[in-house]
Amino acid sequence: MKSHQFGPDNPAATYVAHAYPEETIETGEATINYAVAGAADKPALLLIPGQTESWWGYEAAMGLLAENFQAFAVDLRGQGRSSRTPGRYTVDNFGNDLVRFIALVIKRPVIVSGLSSGGVISAWLSAYAAPGTIRGAVYEDPPLFSSEVNTSCGPSIRQSIGPIFSLMSKYLGDQWSVGDWAGMLEAAKTELPEWLSRAIVPMMFTPDGQIPQRMKEYDPEWGRAFWEGSVFASCDHARMLASVKCPVLYTHHFRLVDETDGHLLGAASDVQAKRVCELVAQTGNSIEYKSFPRTPHSMHGEDPKVFAPLIVEFDTKLKALGR
Repeated sequence: MKSHQFGPDNPAATYVAHAYPEETIETGEATINYAVAGAADKPALLLIPGQTESWWGYEAAMGLLAENFQAFAVDLRGQGRSSRTPGRYTVDNFGNDLVRFIALVIKRPVIVSGLSSGGVISAWLSAYAAPGTIRGAVYEDPPLFSSEVNTSCGPSIRQSIGPIFSLMSKYLGDQWSVGDWAGMLEAAKTELPEWLSRAIVPMMFTPDGQIPQRMKEYDPEWGRAFWEGSVFASCDHARMLASVKCPVLYTHHFRLVDETDGHLLGAASDVQAKRVCELVAQTGNSIEYKSFPRTPHSMHGEDPKVFAPLIVEFDTKLKALGR
């Protein structure tokens, strides 16, 4: 077994150069790495990556967004060049890192847009950031309800992608302390549910067995926090959504629920998406729901020419509302 170790303590083996300069800011507990595109006289946009994604997942989209925004793309704690914080991967900590980032770096009201787990953090900011901080929030295919262990609506994380997070945690270890990549690939054939191994593994792992760059920059303790439920231990999704304080744009991508056993392929089921819209609407804030059933999970990565105009259109609508 060849053991791999990646992360900020082993930068030469972990990181590669990108098209935009990278900077860091200290929040008090964590060092947050980020990149910026666009002029400071344009509206501010905060881009929040999903699990196993660093800021540069937005690289192609940033070039398009820079025409209309000053776009800030961040590495969340535990990903990219940002700090590893063992035992501290919770949505409240992720959200509060970004509250501080907005105050220290952006310094003005901002649109927040997050993919997947980043979309849940976007929802957190839309609910819990200080009033007036968030102009509007984009939820890009977030696993709302479906990433909870004990959820109040639809399939839970144990019925969706959760077993993959458990597998990564087991074979890679917190902070890549185990690093058995080859063992994980082999175990995926027998330790994952057959439907998940068949559908998801080919998309997540390269055929030649090489470690994708995005995985080198990811702390597998994230996966353990989601599988065990500690990431949302103090943040019930329904309660959070009932506290939203700004307009929302929600994009919902590919999804399929197996009628025989209830497992979910995709970030959220239609039932869960409907409940998200109901809860946000009950706050008195608008929520625009856009269904893209054939679009991959990361619209900004796979089709930035569709993603960027959606954000521009949302900004125009916010301005019309006086936000």
